[in-house]
Order: sequence, then C-alpha cells, then structure tokens
Amino acid sequence: MSPTPPTPRTHLFDASVRTRTATPLRPADGHEVTAELVTFDGLADGRDHVALVLGGAATTSAPLVRLHSECLVGDVFGSARCDCALRLREAARIIAGTGGVLLYLRQVGCGVEPTGDGPGSTAAAAAQMLAALGVTEPDLLTDHPDEARRLRCLGIDVRFVRPIRAVTTGRNVSYLRSRPSTAPHVLGLAG
Repeated sequence: MSPTPPTPRTHLFDASVRTRTATPLRPADGHEVTAELVTFDGLADGRDHVALVLGGAATTSAPLVRLHSECLVGDVFGSARCDCALRLREAARIIAGTGGVLLYLRQVGCGVEPTGDGPGSTAAAAAQMLAALGVTEPDLLTDHPDEARRLRCLGIDVRFVRPIRAVTTGRNVSYLRSRPSTAPHVLGLAG
C-alpha cells in the first residue's frame, strides 16, 4: 500500500514564520532603512515569498501593507519600460514612515499579478503571510482595485485602501496604459 499524498495546506493558520533577520537596505535613491526580512513555511502556493517589516510594524495597530509582485527586469535591472522598481522603493519609503509590511511576492513571470482567491493563489499566500505575522486588520497600499476584496475573502480585514499611483515617464506610459490590470484612475492618466 503506497502512502497517501499530503493534502495541500490552504488554511490561513497553516503557514508559519521560518526565519526573521534584520537587514539594512539602501535602494538606488539612497534612502536607507532597516527591514526585518521574514520567510515562511507552509504557504499555499509553495513559493518562497518574503515579507519586509518596516518602521516598527509590531507597534502599529493597523499597519500599512503593500503586496508587490516580483518584476525581475524592473526591480533588479531597472527597466525603464515599467515602474515596478520605482513603486517598490516608494512603497518601502511610505511604509517605513508609518510602520507596516511589504510583501515581496515571487512570480512565475513578468506581468503576473497577485490574483485569485483560491487555495493555491498568490493572494492566499499573501493572506497566510499576514496572518503568520499577526497582521489581520491592515490598511492596504495598492494600485489594484480588487486586491482588498481578495484579502477580505481570505480572512484579512482590510480597514482602509490607500492608492499608490504608477510612476509615469515618457518611456513607460504606453506600456502602463496597455496593462489590463491597471485601471486609468490608479495610473492618474487620461483615458
């Protein structure tokens, strides 16, 4: 008789913190901040996402949270086509000033947003990460209008949504307008 394969872990409380490490960060703009990097075990989608706890989130009653989808060409190589690295740095700066958590969500490829609220979705993993950190009633810093609904469906009671606008330049505006997940009001662009 062969062993029964394990059941996928999908409940918010199935994830747990694996490691916590304080790390000083200095992005290209020179704004230095110390973050606590947190990794997790038992995430629903099986990926190695990381949380950056910034600005004393543990002492904040409603920490500010941002879900950032990995963008290799933007975040690492500074692509001028997208605004991913610029939004990542801006979100880290804002969160460090108020206290909160930036979730860096690993993706299969560029252009994949933290969509879906199913048990194996990236949104489910984000909700698990927040629950493992004890963050169940955050304010949300987002450029995706549906993100708060997804998190609420997964047991995270988002209290307030604060928009983060796309950073447009002459080199990226056409690309940003073409992204199906980016609404014109979030971009601050004329239709």
